[in-house]
Amino acid sequence: LNSPKLLMGESYGTTRSAGLADALQERGMPLNGVVLVSSYLNAYVDFSGPPLALDLPYELYLPTMAATAWYHDKLSPKPADLAAFLAQVRAFALGDYEQALDKGSHLGAAERDAVVAKLHQYTGISEQYWREANLRLTPDRFEKELLRDERRTVGRLDARYEGIDHDNAGESPEYDAADAAINGPFTTAFNYYLKNGLHYTSDRRYLTTNYGVVGRSWDDHHHGADMLDVAEDLRDAMSKNPQLKVFSANGYFDFATPFFETE
Repeated sequence: LNSPKLLMGESYGTTRSAGLADALQERGMPLNGVVLVSSYLNAYVDFSGPPLALDLPYELYLPTMAATAWYHDKLSPKPADLAAFLAQVRAFALGDYEQALDKGSHLGAAERDAVVAKLHQYTGISEQYWREANLRLTPDRFEKELLRDERRTVGRLDARYEGIDHDNAGESPEYDAADAAINGPFTTAFNYYLKNGLHYTSDRRYLTTNYGVVGRSWDDHHHGADMLDVAEDLRDAMSKNPQLKVFSANGYFDFATPFFETE
């Protein structure tokens, strides 16, 4: 018990780490550190919230779209400095873009034209597509549209990966190119570790991801709410334990847990 105690979680694991840090502290076991890799703390600011009812997720995903377009050379001209470019996109997302979405049908034609031009400049997606989408692109639509002229899709977990669908129509990729690329190596490496490192054998299948469990048997109720928000749990733990260190890491090209949502 006198040893340093740290929790590290990735994706849904960050949800657990943030909540568990507070729960353990309330039970007399404060942690020394929490490491969050690709955070998912607040469902209300993501597309898992009320469907199409909130504009905030569109704004928070925009910098990830911009970074992805930059990586795949879909911007003309292409900014030389990615970090400086994304600083501009962040400001636009919570500035002119947010104001335009807030105005809805009251948005004037000239202002709409200016916003659409910026969206095209920052994402490489055509102005016509942005107009037809009412200035709002979900991640799956972007992943399908960005490389449509090359008959390719981009990944969800890591948009640097490219996929090939059965056809070039449709609004969403048939699969996550990033997940398909890493699933085999992850499975092989872990099974090797189980057998040769831990000397454990089993005929059960090892699943790197199991999305069926999420929709079937997870209980998302938390603190009396229907959806998860454990950011407050982590704040409570940090406030009551000033010695608690928290490190958060996010990737520019991650559509599962966008970096600007964490920020």
